[in-house]
Amino acid sequence: MITSTNNNQIKNIIALNKKARERRAQRLFVVEGIRAVAEVPGDLLHAIYYIEGFGDSADGKEFLAEIKAKASDVPCEEVAKSVFNSMCDTVTPQGVLALVKMQDFSLEDILGATSGGPAHIIILESLQDPGNMGTIVRTAEGAGATGIIMNNTTVDIYSPKVVRSTMGSIFRVPHLIVSDLGDTIKTLEDKYGVAVYAAHLKGDKFYTELDFKGPTAFMIGNEGNGLTDEMADLATSYLKIPMEGQLESLNASVAASLLMYETHRQRY
Repeated sequence: MITSTNNNQIKNIIALNKKARERRAQRLFVVEGIRAVAEVPGDLLHAIYYIEGFGDSADGKEFLAEIKAKASDVPCEEVAKSVFNSMCDTVTPQGVLALVKMQDFSLEDILGATSGGPAHIIILESLQDPGNMGTIVRTAEGAGATGIIMNNTTVDIYSPKVVRSTMGSIFRVPHLIVSDLGDTIKTLEDKYGVAVYAAHLKGDKFYTELDFKGPTAFMIGNEGNGLTDEMADLATSYLKIPMEGQLESLNASVAASLLMYETHRQRY
């Protein structure tokens, strides 16, 4: 049993929870909670940590047996209660934590190489709110999106708050972080024939009037500032979302959800 916060493994977990730089360098991130850890594919599990006494309960024994069944070589460490609480990001830890390997996706994966249907992509420019990011990832799975592309100034998809809010969808929705979002958009349009849409005040058609049955991508911008002019200018077409009252814009995850589910409606 690990009994000290000075243990190097514990120090490393705390660093992974707090620092995106450490997560990127180690290609690892933290997943907390019984249900969340159970969602992790076996080949992505790096290590399991559980609070003292958890392995003695019937539920704990069953959970650990299931982990060993899908990842027989993954190390499982028992941790003293006070130490376990210090290594968690949540206020009320559920007693189980995993270190998880990041997945490697290509642009072809984002385009739907394994889905069999046309591309259905969300492009995020400098989105900052973890809740919005998590909602978009989760909705992308529900609406059948083929993937998500984001620039490196977007909130870290592997941060603890984002991971929790995806409710496991992070393991099933291909995602790609790129350094040059503009270049990637041009590649989507010119090489792969993807129609890239931006919700914009200059749009002359509502999103329900457009055809999203072919390869399609939607750009979603920063919560406070929207898309930069540079990104908006790269759109194949502008679209608009109807809004009554005095609203000028919708929450980023709400706008993304409307567009993803309209695409799903048209295709299915």
